[in-house]
Amino acid sequence: MTHLFATIALGPLLLLQGRYVRRVTPKLPEPPGARQGECGEGPLLRLLILGDSAAAGVGAAHQDDALSGQLVLALSRYFRVCWVLQAQTGITTAETLQQLQAGPEGVFDVVVTSLGVNDVTSNCSPARWLQHKAQLLHLLQQRYRAQLLLLSSLPPMHRFPALPQPLRWYLGAQAQRYNHALHGLLQQRSDCRLVTVAPPPDGRDLIASDGFHPGPGFYRLWGQQLAHDIQLHWRPAQR
Repeated sequence: MTHLFATIALGPLLLLQGRYVRRVTPKLPEPPGARQGECGEGPLLRLLILGDSAAAGVGAAHQDDALSGQLVLALSRYFRVCWVLQAQTGITTAETLQQLQAGPEGVFDVVVTSLGVNDVTSNCSPARWLQHKAQLLHLLQQRYRAQLLLLSSLPPMHRFPALPQPLRWYLGAQAQRYNHALHGLLQQRSDCRLVTVAPPPDGRDLIASDGFHPGPGFYRLWGQQLAHDIQLHWRPAQR
């Protein structure tokens, strides 16, 4: 009810602030670098990294410093990692689902997702977003045979420097509602894990220069956390 009241009462101001942020926030590019490859030694791990601009590494200078590079680097100490990055700035969960449905089939042991921020900014309701998320999980398991799905929680948007108040509070509250709904969806699923990164408050390079995307320091923490969870919750099959 509070969120609905805020939407009605603050709607015109939030709309103006949203337009202002889009106009003045620097448009950082997706960094150059490989989007698929193979490295490391050990048991084979087929990895798909799926998502939005954060998954694509916006805020880093090169893919080596972004999520894919940091995650693959950490995993390559223990596995032979065959990996693919499929990520696009601005993409929503529903659009990602459509892309996968139209694309070729594949086989991945582990899938990492970073999705939801663009759903929040496009004012998708938590219930509708959760429906898209459930459909995505089903597709990844049935068509891509994923054994472990690691879903990154939405970031604390109420702390994004690029967002003025009350837009920062409003989007942050919506992101928290998404996370709460996602936690409920995953509670009864042993093959899915919700991954939340808790960076130190005095950490460096956690936010990119646009005040919206992760910085190299956050990508490093994120990649290390995901690698730890994969080691903990995935076991290679006998091939």
